[in-house]
Amino acid sequence: MCGIVGWMGGGSGRDVTSAMLASLTHRGPDSSGEWRDDLGNIWLGHRRLAVVDLSEEGHQPMVSPSGQFILTYNGEVYNYRELKRELLTLGFHFKGTSDTEVLLAAFEAWGVQVAVERFIGMFVFGVYDRNESCLWLVRDRFGIKPLYYAQHKDEMVFASELHTLRRVRWLDDRIDPDALHAYLRFLCVPAPATIIRGARKLLPGSMLRWDGVEAKQFPYWSLEQCARKGLDQTLSSSFEEAADELEVRLKDAVRLRMRSDVPYGAFLSGGIDSSLVAAVMQAEASKPIKTFSIGFSEPSHDESPYARAVAHHLGTEHNELILQAGSIPDLIPDITMLHDEPFADGSSVPTYLLSRFAREKVTVALSGDGGDELFGGYPRYFWAERIQAVQRLLGCNGARWVGKGLASLPAGLWGKLGTVLGGGYSGAHSLSDRVHRLANYLACPPEQVYEKIISAWKNPADVLGYEMTSRLGPGLSDMQNLRWSEQMMLTDQQHYLPDDILTKVDRASMAVSLEVRVPLLDHRLLEWSWRLPLQFKLSGRGDQGKLLLREVLGRYVPKELFERPKMGFGMPMGKWLRRELRDWAEEMLSPGSLASSSLLDVDCIRTVWREHLAGQDRLPQLWTILMFQQWYHSRYSKTPALCVE
Repeated sequence: MCGIVGWMGGGSGRDVTSAMLASLTHRGPDSSGEWRDDLGNIWLGHRRLAVVDLSEEGHQPMVSPSGQFILTYNGEVYNYRELKRELLTLGFHFKGTSDTEVLLAAFEAWGVQVAVERFIGMFVFGVYDRNESCLWLVRDRFGIKPLYYAQHKDEMVFASELHTLRRVRWLDDRIDPDALHAYLRFLCVPAPATIIRGARKLLPGSMLRWDGVEAKQFPYWSLEQCARKGLDQTLSSSFEEAADELEVRLKDAVRLRMRSDVPYGAFLSGGIDSSLVAAVMQAEASKPIKTFSIGFSEPSHDESPYARAVAHHLGTEHNELILQAGSIPDLIPDITMLHDEPFADGSSVPTYLLSRFAREKVTVALSGDGGDELFGGYPRYFWAERIQAVQRLLGCNGARWVGKGLASLPAGLWGKLGTVLGGGYSGAHSLSDRVHRLANYLACPPEQVYEKIISAWKNPADVLGYEMTSRLGPGLSDMQNLRWSEQMMLTDQQHYLPDDILTKVDRASMAVSLEVRVPLLDHRLLEWSWRLPLQFKLSGRGDQGKLLLREVLGRYVPKELFERPKMGFGMPMGKWLRRELRDWAEEMLSPGSLASSSLLDVDCIRTVWREHLAGQDRLPQLWTILMFQQWYHSRYSKTPALCVE
C-alpha cells in the first residue's frame, strides 16, 4: 500500500515534485522513489508502505523488463502468484517476489487493458508507455483505492490525495457549487466530481489514457453489466447449496487477502460481516489471528461485548479499546484533515481510532465492508419492499391516501400498540417510528424514496440559497426487472460504497499507514451475488437481511452471539453535541463563524442547532455543517472559495 503521484507534459510541475511526494509520506513511510524522463516530460513519484517483498526489489517506480513501461502503483493484486506462474511459462524472469514486478510483466505480455481485466485486488496506478508516449491511469473495480487527477492545456497531474494536486499553481481550487450542494445531501462529494473546480476523481472500474493532447476515459468493468448478467443466470440451487458455495468463495477471497510479508489481523465489531471475515481467517490460519475492536462508554452504541464474545469463541488474540467522549474534541480537527474534501460520515472518527489502535500491532487488517450492499443488510432495502408491496396492492393514489391516513394518527397510539406487541419495537425501531416513516414514503416514486432515506439535508438549497445546476450523486438505477430493493443495492454499490464507505476506510487507515483489505468486495464474489434470488438475501417477513451470510456465519459462531438488531459503527454524537462537544459546536456554529465563508444561510443553521439542543435529532444536518466548517477554515480562511457562474 502506497501513495502515488505524477505529471506529464509541460514543465510547471518541476518545482513542486518534491513537495508533492512528501505530502504523501503517511501513505508510504518506508521509502520514497522518483523516475523522470525530461525528453518525454514525464515524472512519476512513489511513497512505499512495504507489505509484499520488503526488499529493494519491490522499490518503485519500477521499470518493466524491456523498459517499455514505468509504473507507480498503490494497492495489492492478490492473484499475483498465479499470474506469475503463467508469465514464467511465457519466458519472463523475476528478480524479486513483489506483485509490482508481476504487473509490469503482465503489461508486456498482454497489454495494459487486458492485464487489468485479469487482476483480482484493490489498486490504482499510473503507468507510462514509452513506445506509445502515453500515460495510463487505472482504478480498481470498486474504487477501494482513490485517484485524483487534473488537466490543464498540455499537462496532466495525478495523485492519491487531492491536497497533493493543490500544489500545482495552475489548479483551480475554488469550491464547486454543485459539489458543495451534493455534499450537503449525501455527506460526501460524489465521483467524478471533487469539491474544487479544477480536479476530478477517476471513476471505479475505469481507465484514462493521456497522450499529451487528449484524455480518453473508458470503463474496463461494469457493475451494471454484472447485475444484468447475474439476473439472466439466476442460481437454481437450494438455499443450503448457495450457502455452501458462498463459504467456498469467501474462503478463497480471504485466503488471497492473507498473503502478506508483514503482520496482519482483522477488524471485529461483533456484527455479521466482520465476524464472518474473522471466523474464516481464523479457520485458515495456523495460529490465533489478531482481532481489534473499539467500544464506547455509551451502552447504546457499544458493540464491544459482542466482539469480545465472538473473539473468545473463535480463539483469536483480541484487542479492545473503549472510546470516551472527552477525547473527541481534540481529535476532530485532525480527523477532518484526513479528508481532502468535506466528509460527514460520523463513523470516520471511530474508524480512524480503530485503525490507529490496530497499527500498533499489525500493518494489514481485513474488514467486513461490503456485506450490507452485496447481501441486503440496510433497513432501506426492507422499506423498499414494503413500499413497493403497498403500491402494487393499492396503486399510487391509494398508497398516497393510506400514507396520509397513517400520518394523521397520533404517535402515542402506535407507541401503546408497540408495547403490547413487544418484540423489539423500541428506540429508533419503535412501531410509531416505523409507521410514520412508511407513511412518509408511501406516496413517493422509488427514486424519491431512496433520496429521502439517504439525504442529510432534504433540500440543500435551504442552506445554500441556490439549486444544483448539474446533477451529481446517486439516482436509482432504471434497470428493468429489478425490484426497488435491488435497485437500491445496485445504486449503493455504484455510489455509496466508493464515495463514502471506502473513502472513509482508506483515509482513516492510510493516515496511520495501515493497509485495509476487504474480502467481501472480491469482484468475483459480487458477480456471483447478483445471481442469487432476492429471498436468499432478504427475509420475506421482518427486518432481516444478509440471510446467506448469517447461514455461513452460523457454521462458525453460535447464532446467539450475532442474531440481534443492527447497530452500525457509529457514535452517540447527537448526545455529545448537547454535552461534551457543545462548546466546540457552538464555536463552529456561531453566527460569525458561519458567516465568514459567505456560503451558508446563518439563520437556517442556527435554527437547526437550537432544535437539536431542544431535543430533536438534527445530527445529520449539523454534522455536515460542522465538518464543512472545520474543513473550510483550514483551507480557505483568507482566499475566495466559491465559483458560481
